[in-house]
Amino acid sequence: MLSSALRRSAEIPVLLMRLDNAYSYWLAEPGRGELRREVLHPPAADEVIVQTLFSGVSRGTESLVFGGGVPPSEYARMRAPFQAGQFPAPVKYGYASVGRVVGGDPALRDALVFCLFPHQSRYVVPTVAAHRLPQELPPARAVLAANMETALNGLWDAQLLPGDRVSVVGGGCVGLLVAYLASRLPGCDVQLVDRNPAREGLARHLGVDFSLPASARGDADAVFHASGTPQGLQCALGLAGYEACVNELSWYGEREVTISLGGAFHSQRLQLRASQVGAVAPAQRPRWSHARRLQLALRLLCDARLDALINSEGRFEDLPGQMPGLAQAAGDVILHRVCYDNPP
Repeated sequence: MLSSALRRSAEIPVLLMRLDNAYSYWLAEPGRGELRREVLHPPAADEVIVQTLFSGVSRGTESLVFGGGVPPSEYARMRAPFQAGQFPAPVKYGYASVGRVVGGDPALRDALVFCLFPHQSRYVVPTVAAHRLPQELPPARAVLAANMETALNGLWDAQLLPGDRVSVVGGGCVGLLVAYLASRLPGCDVQLVDRNPAREGLARHLGVDFSLPASARGDADAVFHASGTPQGLQCALGLAGYEACVNELSWYGEREVTISLGGAFHSQRLQLRASQVGAVAPAQRPRWSHARRLQLALRLLCDARLDALINSEGRFEDLPGQMPGLAQAAGDVILHRVCYDNPP
């Protein structure tokens, strides 16, 4: 790990002026991260060099990775697109990077792009992996793109229809984005359910109704669960109407989840369905590629109200020291934005 003296010095910015130097964040062992120096290879004709402006910490998944909570059975399936190393550690993990193209393929020179890349100050990727930002999308907000893509795929999995009564349990980043998207469908009546009363103001800001679990309305046509807790999943099942489906967006890693399937589960003929962003939803899969879906997610972020979901920020040099707190900040941090010393 870089010493605190080195981080306080000007050595990192000076090194990063060279196109073949970079620093990346690695999980050295469960519970401890560090910055490592990387030497980049020269870009090929179909590659670009991206100078990072911002990256986002996806708290749900990255907290599990930070704590070594990825089950061995999922080591291959849970690899991020540009992950280096192996679970549980050492591993370079992440998938929400925004930067400017500073070298390589001239077709993208100086473009602002989003990449499914870990936390790193500069990197080389294939041109097709650098997704140009819409002109109306500020790069500081684009760190939400991976979460927006997850929310979008969740709505596709649920096959949500205009006029549906929708309950979203869990007011983290993905849950809030699901509620936001569902509320834009004509006639949809959307309620966000969370045990943290501080989420009410944010829900109202996004144009969504809010309720604590004890007073949440039931008989929903579609339910989304995104709290990452067994209690939240049990609440979601209790809000589903007759023959409705609960769409599970949480990932629990190695944790065992116990819920009761007695009561109304059988008499109401309920369904429980997993939604995961690694595959495009079945109904869209014949026509939609991952790239097309991500481009749509970027366009859906062109709403200044979504800035409110980024409620934590820090410098890249400080990420090793901040990650333990982020992994434990239950109910407080929605999305943490990492800022690099490269002004947009």
